[in-house]
Amino acid sequence: MKWIPSAPARAALAVAVLAALGACKRVVVEWDVGYVVVNRDGHNLRRAIGANGKLPIPPVRAVVGDTLELRVRNSLDESTSIHAHGLFQRNATHMDGPAMATQCGIPPGGSFAYVYNLDQAGTFWLHGHDHHQNSDGLRAPLVVYDRPGEAPFRYDQDILLSMEDWYREEFAERAMQTLDPHSPFPPPHGYGFGLLNGVDGNLTRPLHFTPGRAYRLRLVNMSSLMWFKFSIAGHKLDVIEIDGEYTSRLPVDGINVGPAQRYSVLVAARPTAKFNYRYTAVMHTNFIPPAPGLSPRVYTGDVVYSAGAPLNLATKPVPDSPGFKWLDDIELCALDGAPALVPDRQITLEVGSNLYTTGQRLDHINNITYAPPNVPTLYTALTTGSDALDPRIYGPQTHAVVLGHNQAIELFINNPTALPHPLHLHGHTFQVLEYGPVATTVVQVPAEFRNATVRRARHAPPRRDTVVVPEYNYVKLRFRADNPGVWFFHCHMDIHFAMGMGMVFVEAPDVLQRTLRVPDEMYDFCHAQDISVEGNAAGRSGLDFKGLSTPPAIAVRPAGAPGRAQQH
Repeated sequence: MKWIPSAPARAALAVAVLAALGACKRVVVEWDVGYVVVNRDGHNLRRAIGANGKLPIPPVRAVVGDTLELRVRNSLDESTSIHAHGLFQRNATHMDGPAMATQCGIPPGGSFAYVYNLDQAGTFWLHGHDHHQNSDGLRAPLVVYDRPGEAPFRYDQDILLSMEDWYREEFAERAMQTLDPHSPFPPPHGYGFGLLNGVDGNLTRPLHFTPGRAYRLRLVNMSSLMWFKFSIAGHKLDVIEIDGEYTSRLPVDGINVGPAQRYSVLVAARPTAKFNYRYTAVMHTNFIPPAPGLSPRVYTGDVVYSAGAPLNLATKPVPDSPGFKWLDDIELCALDGAPALVPDRQITLEVGSNLYTTGQRLDHINNITYAPPNVPTLYTALTTGSDALDPRIYGPQTHAVVLGHNQAIELFINNPTALPHPLHLHGHTFQVLEYGPVATTVVQVPAEFRNATVRRARHAPPRRDTVVVPEYNYVKLRFRADNPGVWFFHCHMDIHFAMGMGMVFVEAPDVLQRTLRVPDEMYDFCHAQDISVEGNAAGRSGLDFKGLSTPPAIAVRPAGAPGRAQQH
């Protein structure tokens, strides 16, 4: 079956038909990934990356239990790959997508079919994971619906609202401005534009509500840099899902959605159609100075009950007023009531940036700036025998941490910087246990952050796959290493990932060697690009890394700063 939805309504109808049939299906989606020239923000015509000659790329929809086959043809002049953000890829880490971690990118002119066995219901998204093509448009929402009668909450209609930032320049140009040692740092601020459901945020079609009905609204932030604050005047948002995990209901007035995060909320329609209302999506970030009309950017749209009804502008509370409640994810509880894991192993990480002898300002985790190896990390794990249990085999800049099968892992992540970081873990969700003021003597912490309140989860910590570590704060996470594979952990602000804020967890490589077989065509992608498919990070044996690029040296190393991941 070939499924290329022509409109959201048609796609939703197709899903309803599949659900009514009550049978698992093979959903086939074809993407011919190539360049397009578009004006998405109403101001700038530029080259971007789309699928089948279109941008935005239509949402992909399926039902839990289905098999999704995403057939990708690469019509670009560089390699590409696709990551299904939020899918666990159990027994299929080779389908996860990040280039030089779990595969070689699909070369120009090549094709590959990603096969996803959809055993998770929830809100996810698909995006490029090679050359940061996500930032240039290679991204689309992925919704996996519950099977009939299995959703834990009742509602009458499902509505998708995707959010994106969009820039005048292609990502490569913006990255060059940031990484060029001869250019001022930071580079001039690029005041991006906000897109809702793929178009200028002020041109998005209204939401249509019927009195007395209940709506599930799915919020997906596919931005490469920016946050969105979302609210609907006169309506509560009952949070029921974060990052593909159901939660107990929690009513709030608004949600601040970080890059790569997703939420589902239930919205009860008003009892009458006397008024129409307005929703607001504010695109913002704290590291771009406020500028009237540029930062933040405020986008509004109508919630229509009746075409002739007046707009109710007097509804209270309003965003940031004293009575307005923003969601704090630590207040949520996992719907299944699972208690906090008891950790077998603790790993301390610190994120930040350093000035290097190259003249560049690069990001790091524990003073290691990520750079891709010469051999995809998964292939090193599969071909080095017992050496695969030695994290050094994966190279000094891959920052690999080897996890034992089924270990309960605690991550203590310190962020002694003035920037929040949305950190995403592939292949898992983690419990969010605690936020608190940063523990550091490396930097001078501003007074307003020194005595921040420690916030702890309740009896059933919420689970998610992308957490925002606030500026000058720490966060404590736990997950079980029950999914053998190679899994990225990185900042989902694309420019920070490009600057090196990433690492990989190599989970149970001994189990992988016994259980995983990579399709021959994936190795062919490597051969076509003269990339080795065996050996250590340099394609050699043991700890011989001849031919691997030399890590940059830190020009000024902060006193007391940690080195490799601190583990005990």
